[in-house]
This record gives sequence, structure tokens and C-alpha cells, in this order.
Amino acid sequence: MDIIKVLHQELQIGYKQAEAAVQLIDEGNTIPFIARYRKEATGALDDEVLRNLDERLKYLRNLEEKKGQVLSSIQEQGKLTPELERQILEAMTQVAVDDLYRPFRPKRRTRAMIAKERGLEPLADLIALQEAQGPLEGLAGPYVSEEKEVATVEDAIAGAKDILAERVSDNAQYRAYIRKATMEQGMVRSLAKDEKAQSVYEMYYDYEEPVKRLAGHRILALNRGEKEKVLAVKVEAPEEAILRYLEKQTVTKENPYTSPVLKEVVADSYSRLIAPAIEREVRGELTERAEAGAIKVFGKNLEQLLMQPPIAGKVVLGWDPAFRTGCKLAVVDETGKVLDTTVIYPTAPQNKVEASKETLKALIKKYHISLISVGNGTASRESEMVIVDLLKEVAEPVQYVIVNEAGASVYSASKLATEEFPNFDVGQRSAASIARRLQDPLAELVKIDPKSIGVGQYQHDMNQKNLSGALQGVVEDCVNKVGVDLNTASASLLEYVSGITKTIAKNIVVYREENGAFSDRRQLLKVAKLGPKAYEQCAGFMRISGGANPLDGTSVHPESYGAALALLSRLGYGPDDISGGGLKGLGKKVHDYQKLAEELGIGDMTLKDIVKELEKPARDPREEMPRPILRTDVLEMKDLTPGMVLKGTVRNVIDFGAFVDIGVHQDGLVHISQISDKFIKHPMEAVGVGDIVEVKVLSVDVAKKRIGLTMKL
Repeated sequence: MDIIKVLHQELQIGYKQAEAAVQLIDEGNTIPFIARYRKEATGALDDEVLRNLDERLKYLRNLEEKKGQVLSSIQEQGKLTPELERQILEAMTQVAVDDLYRPFRPKRRTRAMIAKERGLEPLADLIALQEAQGPLEGLAGPYVSEEKEVATVEDAIAGAKDILAERVSDNAQYRAYIRKATMEQGMVRSLAKDEKAQSVYEMYYDYEEPVKRLAGHRILALNRGEKEKVLAVKVEAPEEAILRYLEKQTVTKENPYTSPVLKEVVADSYSRLIAPAIEREVRGELTERAEAGAIKVFGKNLEQLLMQPPIAGKVVLGWDPAFRTGCKLAVVDETGKVLDTTVIYPTAPQNKVEASKETLKALIKKYHISLISVGNGTASRESEMVIVDLLKEVAEPVQYVIVNEAGASVYSASKLATEEFPNFDVGQRSAASIARRLQDPLAELVKIDPKSIGVGQYQHDMNQKNLSGALQGVVEDCVNKVGVDLNTASASLLEYVSGITKTIAKNIVVYREENGAFSDRRQLLKVAKLGPKAYEQCAGFMRISGGANPLDGTSVHPESYGAALALLSRLGYGPDDISGGGLKGLGKKVHDYQKLAEELGIGDMTLKDIVKELEKPARDPREEMPRPILRTDVLEMKDLTPGMVLKGTVRNVIDFGAFVDIGVHQDGLVHISQISDKFIKHPMEAVGVGDIVEVKVLSVDVAKKRIGLTMKL
């Protein structure tokens, strides 16, 4: 198989692009590095395409390896024919290879094996010829043998039928047909194990839907209902059509003696050997597809959350709401340093509202707090009411934001948080994290296992290895898109930089603590275990502001410093103009990128990137994202009426809609049918986590805490 050709066709990219990308991956380059600094080689493939290519490359290489093992196993058995070898080599999926290998795979002792041991294979061959001139008992007579435990002619015929049934089951062509027919014409059916029991799966208590139309979120819901022993789920295949097909393939001559027996063989082979396996495979394929879709949604949501713009230059009060144990507060300065922590009890059961307000007023005055970051967990609603009352009583201009606190408790109990705040309890750590995730969401959220950031659906039910791998890739892409400040970034942030491992990230921090701030990117080569390859991969993503070389404060890669300086010199500038911001409009002075690139000895894509970067050094792509809504007042659910138009923040996007925070404690649901006037297959085509959207209230159910919203205004 020409793997490059397959990647070129599947991903709809140029053959040379695929070839270059594979070569760069094989040389040990990371996806962010290839996407950013090897655009000429790959024709500017972005990180999403490169990750898909990397995933498919691994699959296809594993497939080739499997083919080699299968061919060698069949060769050792002396059963490899040129036709079978061709079929195996041309197979495009692991399932197709498995089907072809099935007859030769070592099996547990089957009924067919036992029949063969009893010498009944020649009888099976005779029946398969379909040339019997009389009842089969006549053919079976010579195979009756006490020694071989074949007591009667009926036993002999039964054994021969077992052998024939296994042959039908092992036929790769039949399996491929049955699998396709089940996928295209089958139905998934679910029933309740106890119809009277109340559960979240009630819509699936008597449910059926064609296999090919079953949406990913429903597949995952059915799987979970089955796992929790609430539902019985079954794939109903088009059995009649399948049996007719198998009979047509097996009964090739109309013979009154063999035809009825072969029809019995087909029915037995299908119900006993084929159907259960195909059902497992179809369920597996559906689950795999649903998980891949859910992982993609989770990844996209995570990216939107990580790429939310930082709110810089403000002293923030982090507020971790709770009832019995009190609300934990942490005051964090503009750089993220914790200045103060305390606990107040404005919520039930203590209800010390006035005392809490006095504490808050003192903190606001002392530290000049201008923003309160409130976690959206338990007691968030009650805390919000206290804050709104408080803001009416203070002279200072203070606003508040409800922040998604998913993962804050996981972080606060982690080893990392203990190292970062050894003298704090989990509540104080959580409050500090809630404040910081407003100041710089990316820097704070990288400290948490991506799976614990609740912006997915059914994430605990899916393949955790696949989920972790995909989410790590998303975090890596986000960190490298933004870049990191080499002198302030935590080890948690550094470990996501291209080419940097956890060990090297810790070594960078240790080097910084022992030798002071980095003044030159080349000092990275003095860090333990950070060799030339790691330096090549990471240097462009590490920024040094105010260092010896102004180019170190940009995302221009050190390998292009010579070209960048030559470019500045030609256009009448020097290195000092970079940090002074005096290079705006630089691109207008370049009239022929291709010609200039050739003269500078670089590609024109690299030249364009250098110009763009010099015009706005260390530009932050997050600046283009919607900013969080800062509030000073609150709505209650009972205040909502159908027709009311509000601004809200998208908190989560799932297959069937989007949840939007409109300033009441309960997020409202915009069903997929209410997102856009245009037809969309998935909500993600129109909205993402963190988007600021205008919505109209459709319905309010206070008892069930449900709010229906529409974006069709």
C-alpha cells in the first residue's frame, strides 16, 4: 500500500504535502512546529489537518504491520495462495484483514474442529458438491465409527453440517456483505428492563431507530443505559435478506437431498456464529464513531475555553462558593500573586450576610479590587445575590463574572496545587484558581487534566486513551498558538510547549530559579536535557520580553534571525525598532514577497510570517475572541418571560444544542433547531464555548429548572 497516496486521497491534500508532512513527523518534529515553521515544506497545512494526518499515518502503519503478521502466519501454515495474498495486501481496514484471516486464525476448540477430528470433513465436502443421488444417510454410512465417536449417520451428518456452517461463517466476502447490510438496513432497538422505574433514559424505554441514522449522543446514551442495567439494547439486522443472500451463495444446484440441509447450515451459521459477532462489530463501530464525534466536540469546546481572552491589569477577588463550609475568597494581584485569603459565611446555614459584606468592603478598599470572579458551582446563585447587593453599597466601580469552575476542585486537591500553595487548604487554592482563570484562562487551565474540564458529553464513558491523546493535542496547539513568556511561565504551561517534556519543563524552572531570568533564547541550551533538537522545536514559542535580542520577544524562529535582520536593514530599520512598536505597516513596504524571499534565502510564507510578527511582536490570537460579560446586576429565573431578549455566554456545546449562561443560576438550552435559520448538521457550525450570543427566551419551567432559548431573533 502506498501510504502517502492514501493520505493524499483521504485528506484531500497534495501528494507532495503528505510526503513532506510524513517525513517531518518521522524526523521527530512536533505538530505545532511543523504547522508554524515548516509551511513551505507542507504547503501551509494547519495543525488540525496535521493531527488528522498523524493519526491516520499511525493507523495505516499499524495496518501494514498487521498484514505482515497475518501473511507470515498463513505462510507458516502452508495455506497462502497468490489470490489470498493479493486480497490481504489490498485490504484498507483492520476489519477486512481480520475477515480474511478468520479461517486461518488459531481458534478455541469448536464444534467444526471436533467434527474434523472425527474424520467428517470428506462428508462435508461431498454435501457441498450438491451431487447426492439419494438421501444423505447413504453418503454418511461409511463415516459411522465407534472408535471416532460417530455413533449414527445422524451424528455424521450433524458433524458435517457444523463444518459447513463454520466455512460459511469464515467467508470474508459474506461477512463484508452482512456487515454492510446491517449498517444500512438494520435497526437499533432498546427496551426498559423495568418499565416502571424512573430514570433519565425514559425516552429509550421502547425505542427504535435505523442504525445509519443513529446520532452519536444517542449511541452513547444507549451504551450508558445498558451499562447501568436500565436498558436492553439490540441491533436487529435484516435477517430475511441476509439469509436469502447466503442461501444464494451456498445452494448453487437445486438438489432435493442437499438443498434443505444447506439451508439449515446457512440458518445455523448465521444465528449461531455470524449474527452475534456482527452485532458486536456494528455496536463497536457505532460507539467508535460516536466517541470520535464526541471527542471532536470536547476538543473544540476545550479550545474555545482555553483561548478565551485574558483580563489583564486588574486585581481580582476569586470566590469559591459553598454553603456549610463557607465561601472561600482569594485576592490575586495583576500578576496572579495571591495577596490575601479568607472565608465568609453569607449563605445557609449561617447566613452571616452583613458580616460577610463588611469583610468584602474592607478587601475591596485595601486591595483596590475591581473584579470578582465567582465559580459557577454549588451556592453560586446565592453568592451572586450577595455580590449584587454589595455592589450597590460600595463607591468603587466593581464588576463580577461567573466563571466555569469545572476542574477547580480537581486542581486544588492535586499534588501541583500543594506544591504551589503549601500553606493553603483546598478551598483557598480553589478560590485562587477561580481568580486566575479569569486573568489568564490558558495559564491556569493547563494545570488541570483536560478531561476534568467539563465541556464535553459522556466523557467518562469513552476510550480514555483516545480522549486524553486528543485533548492533550488541543492544549498543545493552544499553548503554542499563544506562546509563553519564558521568564514567568509555570512548569505546567512549559510542558505543553513544542519539544518540551515534563522533566525539561521542571528543569527550565530550576535553571530560572538558580540563574535568574533568561536574557537570551540560546541560554535554553544550558538547561539540563534540553538538546539541539528540543531547542529547534521550542525556541520560536518561548518569548523573552526585554531581553538582549529584541527578536527573542517575537515568534520569529532563531533559524530566521539572519533573514529578519537583513529584511529590517533593507527597509531602513534596526533591531531596536522591534520592541518600540515602530514597525507597523512594514508589510506595505514589501512589494514583491517572492523576489525578496529568494534574496533573503527563505520561503515567501516564512517571509510573510516574519513581517506579520515584526509589525505586531508577540501578538496574542486570543485578542480576537469574545470577552467575558462583566455584570453588576442579576436576574432570577422567575424574572424571565417568553420573548425576553438577553445577552449570554455559551458555556457548553453538545450534539443537540448549546447551553448558554444568561445571568440566572440555570443555563438555558438552545436546541440545534433554534440556533440558525440555515440548516446545520452540528451546533458547532454556528457557536463555540465562550461566544457571546443574543438569545430570546422561549420557555421557562421553574420546577424542572429548564430554560428554552432561541438564537433566531
